[in-house]
Amino acid sequence: MSGLRKAKKYDWKDSNLAMFGSDTEKQVKKESAESEPAWKGSGQNVGLQIWRIEKFKVVHLPKEDYGNFYSGDSYIVLNTYKEKDSKELKHDLHFWIGKESTQDEYGTAAYKTVELDTFLNDAPVQHREVERHESTMFKGYFKSLTYLKGGIASGFRHVKPEEYKTRLLQFKGSKRQVQVTEMSPCRTKLNSNDVFILDTGRKVYQWNGNGCNKDEKLKAVQYIQQLKSDRHGKATSESVEQGDEDEDFWNHFTDVDDDDDDDDDATDDGTKRLYRVTDEGGSMKTILEKEGQIFNKSMLDVKDVFILDTSKEVFLWVGRRASNNEKKNGMGYAHKYLQTTTHPLIPVTVIKEGQTSQGTFNSHFSAAA
Repeated sequence: MSGLRKAKKYDWKDSNLAMFGSDTEKQVKKESAESEPAWKGSGQNVGLQIWRIEKFKVVHLPKEDYGNFYSGDSYIVLNTYKEKDSKELKHDLHFWIGKESTQDEYGTAAYKTVELDTFLNDAPVQHREVERHESTMFKGYFKSLTYLKGGIASGFRHVKPEEYKTRLLQFKGSKRQVQVTEMSPCRTKLNSNDVFILDTGRKVYQWNGNGCNKDEKLKAVQYIQQLKSDRHGKATSESVEQGDEDEDFWNHFTDVDDDDDDDDDATDDGTKRLYRVTDEGGSMKTILEKEGQIFNKSMLDVKDVFILDTSKEVFLWVGRRASNNEKKNGMGYAHKYLQTTTHPLIPVTVIKEGQTSQGTFNSHFSAAA
């Protein structure tokens, strides 16, 4: 498809993920959801719960690892909350796909997300998140987001310091959220606006760019303290200011950049588009209803499914009287639609008619019925 971008970096987006809805509709039963041990107690209390997919199994992520995401893995994230003056528990349910996650991993994450939704009596609002293209809602769950190379099996926690491969971590952001990204230890990666940690195993350098801020510095200091604790005193650290580097520091760098840097999606004109998805007439069709900036809720027909594309995020609204065929393929429709756009990696939210969400769906519609 000519509209696809980043095919080499996010091969999964060309896959059969769009088909998982129809498969899971047949396979996911309430009894199988209740037999999944990972779901025991899930969604019963306000707060965040995260699971990682490990060899087709759903495994609880330790709370100390919340906010750390490996590019080679897929995760399920459940946020349970109460609205003001309400005792009712509500849920936002996300599956997160790393850019190097395998088809088995993200397919299992998608399948299990539907299963957890079933376990919670179809109450959650479902979301798809892609590494480095996450929704504002998703990012808001964490004080910092850390993107690490590889999968959890290649983690550094239990590796001897002398066996470490040198890695470079960028600290970028503000008090609201500092983002940590692992990258190739190439000297051209350093920039004066951020803080970087050069981790050689035995020695850890904190490099402070001339234009970095105090929040980036503080987060880096905390990160190094945790590294040294994990290594039981077998690692030392040194702070380096931009311009004060010595030869030993530079010797750990290479001139080779092995990263596939993720460019932003193509610039859009800001026009929002509303599509109707219907199987009326016997075949599934996606029809453009309107382009503009604001829409009227009267356009949402309870008998159909609608896609709202803001170019920053996609919402799929499912009418309560939509056909079973339309209802069961919600995430698949959105995924397939995004393959035809210049922004295939943006966040996706599926909303069933009558659901409320902490998202921004309603802000795109006028109050008139």
